[in-house]
Amino acid sequence: MLVLASASPRRRELLAQVGYRFEVRPAHICEDPRDGEEPIAYVTRLAREKAEAVFRDLAAAEPKPGEIAVLGADTTVTLDNSILGKPEDTADAARILRLLSSRTHRVITGVSLVTAERTEVAAEVTAVRFLTLSDEEIAAYISTGEPMDKAGAYGIQGHAARWIPRIEGCYFNVMGLPLALVCSLLEAGGIQLSHG
Repeated sequence: MLVLASASPRRRELLAQVGYRFEVRPAHICEDPRDGEEPIAYVTRLAREKAEAVFRDLAAAEPKPGEIAVLGADTTVTLDNSILGKPEDTADAARILRLLSSRTHRVITGVSLVTAERTEVAAEVTAVRFLTLSDEEIAAYISTGEPMDKAGAYGIQGHAARWIPRIEGCYFNVMGLPLALVCSLLEAGGIQLSHG
């Protein structure tokens, strides 16, 4: 049984898109970065902690925990190696978007697969270029509500797409789930596609 330890509708859609059948069990853990924690270490730690928390809960109630595989993921946006998480409010969203304007930032997703036998962790990094954003454009975008639940205060698959002339790396990583990496991790863990 494959379980996605995430409440993200984007991750759910992406994992289903490639043909996996799974259950969704969001993890509830503290997501604050530790002092001095590097961005890649931060997202891989959170992905692992999310997957481990859900695995523990399921294994405690499941007579055959050997059949459980839990996929955790966490995405952050970094600029100059500083972590830009989800905005706290509209003012914070505007601050983050002003920081990203005319710059190239990195989107990093950590993924982890936890089974009874082992825990695997990996990360994907994508560089994303933003055009120059006016204060009016930022305010109009924030008024859509789209930035509020997303790391970096934007969604590449939404209205913000018009400001992104170029990316280097995996597009799906910017959405929150690097599919090629995840599929490799799942296949290595013996988890088969369900479609067909």
